[in-house]
Order: sequence, then C-alpha cells, then structure tokens
Amino acid sequence: MNGSESECCAFEAPILDQLLPPILILEFMFGLMGNFVALSMFIFYMDTWKPNSVYLTHLAVADSIVLFCLPFRADYYRRGKDWLHGDAACRILLFLLAANRAAGIFFLTAVAVDRYLKIVHPRNRINQMGLCYALCVSVGLWGLICLATGYLLFEEHFFINGNRTQCESFNICMGFSPLSTWHNAFYIIQFFLPTAIVAFCTLRITWQLKDRNRTMDKSGKIKRAVQFVTAVALIFIICFFPSTISRIAIWILKVWYNECQHFQEANLAFYTSVCFTYFNSVLNPLVYYFSSPAFSGTFRKLLNKLLRRKEKDPESSGNDVSTIDGRI
Repeated sequence: MNGSESECCAFEAPILDQLLPPILILEFMFGLMGNFVALSMFIFYMDTWKPNSVYLTHLAVADSIVLFCLPFRADYYRRGKDWLHGDAACRILLFLLAANRAAGIFFLTAVAVDRYLKIVHPRNRINQMGLCYALCVSVGLWGLICLATGYLLFEEHFFINGNRTQCESFNICMGFSPLSTWHNAFYIIQFFLPTAIVAFCTLRITWQLKDRNRTMDKSGKIKRAVQFVTAVALIFIICFFPSTISRIAIWILKVWYNECQHFQEANLAFYTSVCFTYFNSVLNPLVYYFSSPAFSGTFRKLLNKLLRRKEKDPESSGNDVSTIDGRI
C-alpha cells in the first residue's frame, strides 16, 4: 500500500492477481458461447420480431463487447495490475466496461417494463407500437449511456505504483472531484433506480398471476412473464448488488477518513465483487429462454433439428422420413 503525491491510494493484492485472471477467462469463454448462440438465433432463426427481441439483441451485443474486454483485464491482473497497452487503450477499455455494464442493466429493465405493460396494461397504446418504437427506445438508451459514461474517454486513468502502471477508473483518491463524484453516483444510481423498476414490475406481474380474474392463463403467458422478471431480479441481486454496496462503503469511508489504510479491505471487496458484474454476460443467455415463446420455441426447434441430424442413421436415411421435417 502506497500513497502518492496526488493523495491517491494503491494497494498490493496478490490474491486478486492470482484469483481474477482465471475467473475472467472462464467468464469470457462461457459468456462468448452463450451470446454467440443467442445472437445467431436472433439474426438467423427468429421468425417473429417483437420489441422485447430488439431489446434482448442490443443486450447480447453489449454483453459481447464486455466479454471481448475481459482477456485484456485478465492479462492486466496477471501482471500484478500493470497496464502495457497505452493511454488510449486504457480509456477505451474502461469506457466500454462502464458503458456496457449500464447497457446490461438498462436493456434488462426495458424488457421487464415491456413484459409489465403487456401483462398488466394490455390495452396501453404503447403495446400497439411496433419495432420502430423499440429501435427508438434502444437508440435513446445508448445515447443516454454514452452521455453518462463518455467522460471516461477524455481523462487519463493511469496511476503509477512503483514500476507498474495501473489502469483504473475507480482509483481511491482523497477528496471529492466533480468527475469522481459523478462516476460513483452514476455507478450507484444505475443499479438502484432500475432495480426499483424491476421490483415493481415483478410484484405487479406476480399479483396479476394470483388475481382470481386471471386464473385462466391457458397459454402460460403470465407465468412466463413472472419467470422472466424473477430471473432479471436475481441477476440484479447476484451480479450488480455486491459491487454497488462495496462502492457505497468506499464512498462513506472517504467521508470519515483520509488515510489509505482504512480503505484496503473495502477496495479488495470492490474488485472481487466486480467479477460478479461481468458474470451477468454469462447468465443473460439463460434469461433469453424465458423472455418469450418466440425465442424458446426457436431454440427448441433448432436443438431438435441438430439432434435429428446427429441421431439419423446414414444407412436408413433413404428409407425413413422424419416427422420433424414437417414442423421445422
């Protein structure tokens, strides 16, 4: 642990240097496989496009961008938090990580709101708006995200610690600069506000399922919506809650203390919990399955087709005609 002339803190954390690289690489591998399948299905196999499909496609794109950042982050930790790729690459990496964390939260929230409106307010005119409306919402969300995180591209994030160059957007520096304050505030707001919205949607849709007037849910539409928003709520809690709480703890400590030794444990907790944030890119493809009958139906259709091709006997292929062909 060292203090710098600019009153910033640097901490030695060998356990993070050993633990985080393999975790990040595993998240990269499994997340890439899941999102590749999801994007392939959205682009090539989705027969019916709806607003929630548009939001989920943007979510898959955001997840893929985050995943391609993880190998660079893993290499950074493997070297003991030493960034070798220059200032521009550091700024771009931190911007992409921040922007796509926000995108993951915002687009999951957008789909939850879409499900809420379809189930609880089926006659609302927003439900009658088509893909153009969903595209406009998506562009608006990306614009908001870029405005909220774009400042990361316009300032240096290097911190020299001995003979190593750290690349961090959450350096612990004494005092409260405007950019630092906004960086922490947005990190916290972008969790609690969408979480409140998702919690509201979950409760209202669940109540709708239990409503006596809705017991005849023959198509299972409301039940699927409950499963989806519940899955979204769980992702928020598992992936985003730990790092948000640890960030709040650091912010509170800065009010009370101005010596680096008081921040070491909170700093370790934050960078450990950040790994859970990236884990949402691994879990999101599982959420897609519950998002709509169109996606789950397309997935089952594709899986059945692949299984039929594997199990089909080459010697009997000329004599047998599979009944699945008529359904695909």
